[in-house]
Amino acid sequence: MSRIICLIVGYAFGNLLTAELVVWIKLRKHPEDLGSGNPGMANVTRQLGIYAGILVLAGDILKTVLACLLCNRLFPLPQNLSTLYAGLGAILGHNFPVWKHFKGGKGVAVTCILLVLYSPPWGLAACIIGLLFILLTGYLPLGAVVIPTAFLIYTFLSYGAEVILLILAVTVLMFVKHAPGLRDISQGTCPKVSFFRH
Repeated sequence: MSRIICLIVGYAFGNLLTAELVVWIKLRKHPEDLGSGNPGMANVTRQLGIYAGILVLAGDILKTVLACLLCNRLFPLPQNLSTLYAGLGAILGHNFPVWKHFKGGKGVAVTCILLVLYSPPWGLAACIIGLLFILLTGYLPLGAVVIPTAFLIYTFLSYGAEVILLILAVTVLMFVKHAPGLRDISQGTCPKVSFFRH
């Protein structure tokens, strides 16, 4: 039951899309009306600048941290599983918010924060590996899927079945959300990412 509650708590926090608030305050519009339509840091940064993007990132970090800390305090589980269940719930809430008819973001920032919270050194290492892929290739979808994949390899070497299954679910969600971008990369039609306006 504690696992289910952690998922629900995480999902509730994940439904808080910071991009919606930032874009509405600045333009009285919704993120889906801008650029790629994605309510995430990358799209907001490209359209509104670095400071707006930082606000979105800060909100994504805060909601993930709060969900995980709350569940750890109220529903402690062995192997820090409360963090994983709450974080998975936050990703699901961010990617598929009920109040937006299940059309949300891609969960990159939320996923990164979850991995860092669960294992700071290896989560940070996975994020750096993903960032290097983005810098080397210019493709955000490729770097995004590399992050949980790299962490998944680590979990196979270090944890039991339940942790592996949860990180596998996180990885699958990232691949699902970035499937169109990965397809575009394979077809040579994916634009190189540019976070900053010129």
